[in-house]
Amino acid sequence: MRLLLCNDDGIHSEGLRALEESLSRFGDIYVVAPDREQSAASHAVTLQRPLRVEECGPRRWAVDGTPTDCVLLAVNGLLRDERPDWVISGINRGQNLADDVTYSGTVSAAMEGTLLGIQSIAVSLGGREPFDFRAAAAFTAELLTSLAGRRLPRKTLLNVNVPPLPRDLIQGVRITRQGQRRYGDTIIEKEDPRGRKYYWIGGGEMDLVDGGEDTDVGAVASDMISITPLQLDLTDYSSFDEIAGLGLDWR
Repeated sequence: MRLLLCNDDGIHSEGLRALEESLSRFGDIYVVAPDREQSAASHAVTLQRPLRVEECGPRRWAVDGTPTDCVLLAVNGLLRDERPDWVISGINRGQNLADDVTYSGTVSAAMEGTLLGIQSIAVSLGGREPFDFRAAAAFTAELLTSLAGRRLPRKTLLNVNVPPLPRDLIQGVRITRQGQRRYGDTIIEKEDPRGRKYYWIGGGEMDLVDGGEDTDVGAVASDMISITPLQLDLTDYSSFDEIAGLGLDWR
């Protein structure tokens, strides 16, 4: 296998190193990751300036861009003659549950891999510092072993979230749907020494809308690993009749 590893925490992240070590037995590992933290970069692509790449070791490159930039550059540039079999993004410091996937650079890197026709997985670990990535890294290797010789459905990626627990305390694995929650719209207004205002977009408290047992949020809350298949097709087919009922006629 050829595995392309990426993340949004930066090339020096411990989570990326743990993933690299745990997957080394699968074949050739290539790491193309941002040169600094790019959390919440979502699916941004850098179009207004050139990208700089620094080789950080054998098959390891740091890019001064977003996670999506890294996957695009790797597949269509650095590895164009050695196309990866899988894109594995992570291990993220912090969970990517529910509406987090809209903002997550970790998930977006896996989305880009899927768009490019490469099977892709995003892996995140819940909790706060200090993180212990061993369980998440071991599970990713086990998951990849189970997927060997199989193909994910077209335009589908897997979003994996691991609770912040030692392996022996994790209660199992659950295939889940995406839950729903959002962070509070906290805006912190400050003033610099020259009297000019500036703003921080704060997280605030989360408003849980849907965290049922069958959701990613519910699984992790029950100390279980969540695997959520995500589709790139965002079409809401169930709304077709309702929208058609508007009677629009533009000629």
